[in-house]
Amino acid sequence: MVKMKKSGLGLVIPKTLRIGGVTFYQRGGQVIGRVSESREKRSNTLAQFIQRQKLRHTTALWKMLRYAEPMFTERANAYQDFASLANSLPPVYVEKIQMTEASFLMPGIPVSNGKLPTVEQHLGTVDGKPALLTDLGVGNRQWGEQLWLYTAEQRGEDVIPRVRFTRHMVSRQEMTAVDGRLALVSDEFADSTKGWALVRVIGDRCSPQTIQTRCTLYQQYMTDEALQRAAKSYGGITDKPFLSPR
Repeated sequence: MVKMKKSGLGLVIPKTLRIGGVTFYQRGGQVIGRVSESREKRSNTLAQFIQRQKLRHTTALWKMLRYAEPMFTERANAYQDFASLANSLPPVYVEKIQMTEASFLMPGIPVSNGKLPTVEQHLGTVDGKPALLTDLGVGNRQWGEQLWLYTAEQRGEDVIPRVRFTRHMVSRQEMTAVDGRLALVSDEFADSTKGWALVRVIGDRCSPQTIQTRCTLYQQYMTDEALQRAAKSYGGITDKPFLSPR
């Protein structure tokens, strides 16, 4: 029922008004709008389901990454910056019971975004030892430069997979020169449950970097079968036929 009130001019106007699924009402002399609730079944087309799964994973990753104090400086706030980049990650499909917690280590997870040039890096070997190779020149250091190494680790906790992130500073003295470029060399870089990104920081500027990893667990959650199971747990897909995108 729409409540009515009389204005000072003698006109009768509604206290609440619903237009296009949005309810408008007055409070403290201001007009406020909010999305109206509906008991109709929520639309869940294949495209909508995939986007919701991507947003779910982005949120789950951020919950873990934020504790490692990532540096995102190119949008209104750090989460918006991270989310805009993470949206390009491939979708992973999890059932509703895992919705808010499951996260997966995969190549390309952003850990920073800023105005410094990207440090090109990849996993490889140096004299037969595992290494994170970079394009940082041996003598190319600027005053005030810091190097932050982000480490991501895929863990299974309470049957729900999660990625944990840590960060620590490294010095150029800890790195090995390879053909005039710097590399971090350690047996750790052979670990297929971990990933890394080396971020260059100067004052309030940083390089945009993403995770390099050999981890493949996430691939199990990208299949048609994983999509089918996940969609079923949410009540199914509302458009047909039920096919995953190619």
